[in-house]
Order: sequence, then structure tokens, then C-alpha cells
Amino acid sequence: MGKTLVYKILERHLVEGRPAAGEQIGIRIDQTLTQDATGTTAFLLYESMGGGRVKTDLSVSYVDHNMVGFGPENHNDHLYLQTVAAKSGVYHSRAGNGICHQVHLERLGRPGATLLGSDSHTPTGGGIGMLAIGAGGLDVAVAMAGGPFYLKCPKVAGVRLTGRLGDWVAAKDVILKLLSILTTKGNVGWVVEYFGDGAAGLSVPQRATITNMGAELGVTTSIFASDEQTRKFLAAQKREGDFEAMTADVDAEYDRVIEIDLSKLEPMAACPSSPDNVKTVREIAGSRVGQVVIGSCTNSSLADLMMAATVLRGRRIDSMVEFAVAPGSREVLNMLAENRALADMIAAGARILESGCGPCIGQGFSPADGVVSLRTFNRNFAGRSGTKGDRVYLVSPETAVASALAGTITDPRQMAKSPAIDYPRIEMPDEFVINDNMIEEPPDDARAAKVEVLLGPTIVVPQAPAPLPEKLAGSVLLKCGNKITTDHIMPAGTYLKLRSNVPEYAKVVFNCFNEPGKPTFAERALELKAKDVGGVIVAGESYGQGSSREHAALCPMHLGVRMVIAKSIERIHKANLINFCILPVEFAEPRDYDRLKAGDELEVAGLTEAIKGEKRVRISKVDGRPEFFGRLDLSQRDREILLAGGLLNYTRQRSR
Repeated sequence: MGKTLVYKILERHLVEGRPAAGEQIGIRIDQTLTQDATGTTAFLLYESMGGGRVKTDLSVSYVDHNMVGFGPENHNDHLYLQTVAAKSGVYHSRAGNGICHQVHLERLGRPGATLLGSDSHTPTGGGIGMLAIGAGGLDVAVAMAGGPFYLKCPKVAGVRLTGRLGDWVAAKDVILKLLSILTTKGNVGWVVEYFGDGAAGLSVPQRATITNMGAELGVTTSIFASDEQTRKFLAAQKREGDFEAMTADVDAEYDRVIEIDLSKLEPMAACPSSPDNVKTVREIAGSRVGQVVIGSCTNSSLADLMMAATVLRGRRIDSMVEFAVAPGSREVLNMLAENRALADMIAAGARILESGCGPCIGQGFSPADGVVSLRTFNRNFAGRSGTKGDRVYLVSPETAVASALAGTITDPRQMAKSPAIDYPRIEMPDEFVINDNMIEEPPDDARAAKVEVLLGPTIVVPQAPAPLPEKLAGSVLLKCGNKITTDHIMPAGTYLKLRSNVPEYAKVVFNCFNEPGKPTFAERALELKAKDVGGVIVAGESYGQGSSREHAALCPMHLGVRMVIAKSIERIHKANLINFCILPVEFAEPRDYDRLKAGDELEVAGLTEAIKGEKRVRISKVDGRPEFFGRLDLSQRDREILLAGGLLNYTRQRSR
């Protein structure tokens, strides 16, 4: 039986375990990336474990999230990251150089390599044939120190793409179509591998859009072959030497195959407020639009923005539309400036935002109350934009620009009608304009030893969790529903600057569920902690989907949360819970979810023995009602980490 590309790369990097679906394996990590919103904590934990100089082939610290700078917190983080990177042998991409995924794709990613990033959209690197995986910052810190990354060996879903995209239909429509099929839940333990004639015809930026939003599926990662399209892209980036042809065997067998005919696709949109609430643009056309933003790590490539600029040339945005463009990297911004495309967009009424994450993570440009906001982003979770009750739609740049001109949600294919606008076919340049002077190379060992790491007063070193007790007394702090995201748990937006100060950031855990005049989740949790009672969170399906932010486990840990009981838990968040010694439990019988409510007192006896080797744990209700069971879907290593009191303690113990 032929091998998939995923398994070829896994086997080449295997250091522990057997490469069979469902088996726990450890793989060598070639490259890591962090960004400032998660990276500050990752490096604090890395220093806590005595990491020294990184052991990877390449590690990069990016600043792309917290750049607004209201108060000293953001700049304090930037100075810390810049100096700790120099001390640790890590490359540093300065604020303004661009979004980590876009820059890494352009300048540093390598086909066939493994990449672990403290950002859930790290799988963008699959667009050039990398096995690129998002994880919590502590897992990335361990990888920087030379440790393997552990995961369940995945099943592989093959997506056969045939045909070619029609005019005004985009790569964004491919991944939205797949989201309409697979949804955002139930895909843990899978990888998506794209193949077929249709895949071969897509450029690297198109592929990267598709692999980027694979994160919304909840899969481990997504990948395309490294082929002639990849070679052309790397050659244009003046690094053809990094190219390696890699593809699946012709007789590769997939665990599931999904067929998508590109020629039959039409423009799609993810409607409020989930990436899998997908409809055709034709179905929702006509609604008034108040805001349009083109950008984010999903759709801010040179090709995307050149398409938009060409359409906008000589035209004006509708007078009632607030329109913004955020180039994905300084390289893209420079090229748009040099070829006057930037001037075309500005003349049409565009506001040019910084090359960074910006509005995608609620850092400004929030929409007005009640207006429709079209965004070329990857997530439209309720309130993520910074506006409560927002109406955010995820669309392609083609749909975005058509709607910005019309002032209503518009199928971009309508632009081919009177007065006709020809679809601009944007070819990748033979050479990109390269300027890497905002990527700082780390100094040699001698100079690095003299670097002073700048730890500002707003940066607080996180504490390691306490080990779980033999007998856990707990109380249900919150019962929530399905598809609770890490945005629900730990809000971004104006709170994002607090990520390097866990005691402060923890005050807004589950802020979206707090009610005026009543004790907050954090206050109730700390009250229980003072009584030595562990906090418990009860949830439905797909708990912890979305961002990789480990603060969604780290901050609840700080508040004394010791257990999460859910119908299902997403991969990255489950790993983060284990890393910070919060027990992840799944209902053995989903109907037991209905038996619990906020305030219920629970007891788990024999907890450490159950963690050592049992597949389920017995949970009793103190009010005498019948007990129930929860599943412990844990690897042997997961169990050892929980017994050690979290991954930091586990790593310290093994290094002695």
C-alpha cells in the first residue's frame, strides 16, 4: 500500500512510538514559531525549564498580535521577546514585519519539515508541503529545548480536487465548502491532505489560504504536496535551495476521500457566528454592508491584494462602507507601494492598516452596532470583533471587494455583468522584492551570553500548577453548551495586553458569561480555591475549539479549576489542560451532561490511581444522587504529566 504525504513526513521525523492511526507518537520538530500574544508566556516557561540555547534547526519569535500599545504592556513584551530571543538563539521578526504565518511561508518555511507553532493557524505552512502543527506555548517551549512533540498518529482524509476555479471564485471558497461538509467539530485526530489535478493547479498562496482555515475544522493540520508550484514560489522568494519535491504515492490509501470539483464551486460565506455556518453568497446577497476588511493570515498575500487593487482602480468604495486593507507582510506592503497598487486602493477609499493581525483578534476596527461586517478572516466567533452582538461574515477577497463597491453583500460574479469588470488574473511574480532587515538573526554564543533580558514590570512569571489530589472535592462553577471557544474562555481584544500577567488576565476568565452585579467567574473560583475546593467546568461538544491560546487553561488553573467534564474536547485545548494539570474528562454517557448544573458539589475518590491506569473515573454527587462515570482518554505520557503536576514539572523531573 502506498503512503500518504503525511505519513512520509511523520516517519521521517519519528523518534518514539509506532506510526499507526490512534497510536501515541513522538516526532522531532525542525522549526518552531511563536507570536507575542502567546510567545511571552512560552519564553517565560522556556526560561523556567532552563532551556538555554534552542536545539531546533530554526526557531522564530514573531511580533504581530499586540501592536496597538495602549499602555506599556505591549512594548514591554516586545522588548522581552527581542532580548530573550537573542539570548536563546532564536530569530526575531519585529513588529511591522508582518503576520507570523505569512512571513514564515514567504521567508523561512521548508517543504518536508516539521513546524510547531504557538498559534492555531500554524498549519498555513502546509501550503508549501510542511507538516505544520499548532500547539500550546509550553509544548513549543519543550520542542525548542529539543524535546519531541507528542500526538496521536492521525487518520488522513484525502481531499481530491478536480477541475479549476472559475472567475471570481477563490481558494477561500474551497475551504468554506469543506467546512460545510465536515463542520468545526468531530474532526479531532485527523489530518487533511489535498491531492488531484485541481490541487496541482493552485498556487502556493491559494493553498496556504486553504490550509490556514483547516484549523477551523479542528484537524491536526492540513497539507498539499511540494511540487512545481512550490518550487516556483520558493524560487521567486530567492530560496529555491529550500525546495524538495514531496508528494503522496500514486497508490496512497486514505481513511476517507472527499471529492470537490473546483469548476462547480461558487462564492461562499460563513455567516454569523461560526466558520461552519456556510451559505452561498448568492443566497444572502442584498443585505446592506457597513464594513469590509481584507487581510489576516488567511487572505493577505500579494495575489489577494493585487486582485483587490486591480478591481478598485479608478473606482470608489460605497459611501456607507468603512473599508480597510491589512497587508500580511512588509514584503507585500512594499511591493504594493512600488507598483502603485497601494495608491489605487487608497484612492478608492481604503484605510491601510498595519501588517499584523489587527481586527482579526479584536485589535481595533470593530464594527458599529447592528451593521454587517464582511471580513476575509478565518474566525467569526460571536464578539471576537470587539463588538457585542456583531454580524461578521467570512468571505473571499473577491466577494469582499465586490460588496465594498456595491454597499451590499454581492456575488462577485455579478461584476462580469453591465457595467462589466473583467476578472483580474494575477500571476505570481518571477521575483519578490526581498528585504529581511526586520528579521533579526540571533548572535553567536559569546555575544548572546552578554545579552540582558529585559523583563518589564508588567510581565509576571507563571506559577507551576499543584499536583492533583488523591481525593478531589469540586464544585461546578459553570455549565456551558456546545462549541465553547477559547475566545469564550479567555477574551482577546482589549484584554490581550494582559497575557503576560496571568493574575490580571485571570480576572476575565469566562467574562462573556459574567452578569452585572453578580460575582464573576474568577471571584467565585478564587472563593472555592481559598476553601481548598477545586473548580469544575461542565461543557457540551467541541469544548475549547479555536485558538491555541494556552491561557484558556493556564488562567483557569491559576483560579483553582482542577477538572473539565465535557462531551468532547478539542485537541490543542485538551493538551493545554493536561499541561497545566487540569483533568480533562469526557462523559461516558452524554446524557449525564443533563444531570449536572452550576453549583453541584462533586467528589472524585481514588483520582491518582485512576489517572495511573484506568480508562474511566467515578464521579459522585455530594447530594447523594447516583454517581456517573467519565472517560479518561489519555496516553501514558498524558497520565505521567498529570501525576507530575503538569508538563513543566514533568520536564524538570526528566531533566534531572
